[in-house]
Amino acid sequence: MQWEVVIGLETHAQLRTNSKIFSGASTAFGAAPNVQACAVDIALPGVLPVLNRAAVACAIRFGLAVGGAIAPRSIFARKNYFYPDLPKGYQISQYEIPVVSGGSLAIAVGQNDGRYEKTVQLTRAHLEEDAGKSLHEDFHGKSGIDLNRAGTPLLEIVTEPDMRSAAEAVAYAKALHALVQWIGICDGNMQEGSFRCDANVSVRPKGSDKLGTRREIKNLNSFRFMQQAIDYEVKWQIERIGDGGAIEQATVLFDPDSGETRAMRSKEDAQDYRYFPDPDLLPLEISPAWIAEVKSAMPELPAAMKDRFERDYQLSAYDAGALTATLATARYFEDCAAAAGAADVKTAKLCANWVMGELSARLNAAELDIAAAPLSAARLAGMIRRIADGTISGKIAKEVFDALWAGEAQDADAVIEARGLRQISDTGALEAIIDEVLAANPKSVEEFRAGKEKAFNALVGQLMKATRGRANPQQVNELLKQRLTGE
Repeated sequence: MQWEVVIGLETHAQLRTNSKIFSGASTAFGAAPNVQACAVDIALPGVLPVLNRAAVACAIRFGLAVGGAIAPRSIFARKNYFYPDLPKGYQISQYEIPVVSGGSLAIAVGQNDGRYEKTVQLTRAHLEEDAGKSLHEDFHGKSGIDLNRAGTPLLEIVTEPDMRSAAEAVAYAKALHALVQWIGICDGNMQEGSFRCDANVSVRPKGSDKLGTRREIKNLNSFRFMQQAIDYEVKWQIERIGDGGAIEQATVLFDPDSGETRAMRSKEDAQDYRYFPDPDLLPLEISPAWIAEVKSAMPELPAAMKDRFERDYQLSAYDAGALTATLATARYFEDCAAAAGAADVKTAKLCANWVMGELSARLNAAELDIAAAPLSAARLAGMIRRIADGTISGKIAKEVFDALWAGEAQDADAVIEARGLRQISDTGALEAIIDEVLAANPKSVEEFRAGKEKAFNALVGQLMKATRGRANPQQVNELLKQRLTGE
């Protein structure tokens, strides 16, 4: 039987606020256990929650970015369940009326000829508080509870079941991860738990419009684990059905060591949580003026910037997409292009190539973010200007780049002068060197005139060697061809 995979994602993005969603306690990561849990967070009798305005602004920002509907009036609810790291016995969340409804996110899946674009529809995004954390190590057979995370503001972003493969789910998660960082509402640190995904996975016979029974894979905190977990879960479900078994709705965990998912508990439905409006919190009201205020402070969104790069710099869709993968990369490129004089399309393309090529490779090797690059956009632009005006060749530029990356000089001109790297473009000087090379290589000359094109490349190589790579390659080719053919 042919099977179709159906995947929906629920993502918890920790919002970039200094304090928690309903208290003034800090949200800073890495504090000693329980030192950032105040009376509200640990639910002491008589305390009352107070909503953090900055968390709401983050939700508005997200709604604007995805084209969702921002509710003028939304409700906070109590989600009731018992767990040791949930002091109140309930989580404050939103259920019937979320702050954001609908919206969509465009994704690109695959690479090269197999690359395609798709739009994933969003169901909702709602505000809620995080729970604490249970610690099971180094407690002599007991568990400890750290309530520092209790009350940390989250935006839970829920998709429609639109994805049909692990590759699509990962592409969506990466696009969402980039977007929440781009608009400044989440730092995206997956290792610290700032961005966590749950994947609802089911399978159904191809051509069927009826959804299969889903199993939810919880707390996937890396894209690689997401790919592995979904692929394993799909295989497991198909084999289970093929063996005559039934899929039971459940919450499962992924074990990275074994590469397998395993059931944790039966999956709860909404009625199991006994949602009801929180009597301690007034409805959240968002005015058009507040939305307009947030909108005025929004950065240019990735899709709009990508289109502008294609239009203004005449970059390919691939290049523009790569350069707008993160806001830091896009800003670095624009700063470099402006400093290099990118009104010239060729110069803009040079900037794009160096940012996506040599700079990106060095950053990856050094495990650095582009914001921490030791080579500023202005200094890279200085080198690119010397390529564009013919002072150095692209090959020589790599030596200049190495020196700038290592901090040997403040600018490209200093490296070029100190190392004598200025390109030889004087026709008379080049013709004299060509004469010497032809005289020293009569066999290659004879082979070229006999129709062997490789001999021409060999002569070019000798010329570049004689000039220590400083000869203008285009001029060398033209002058050499003229001398050999008499044209």
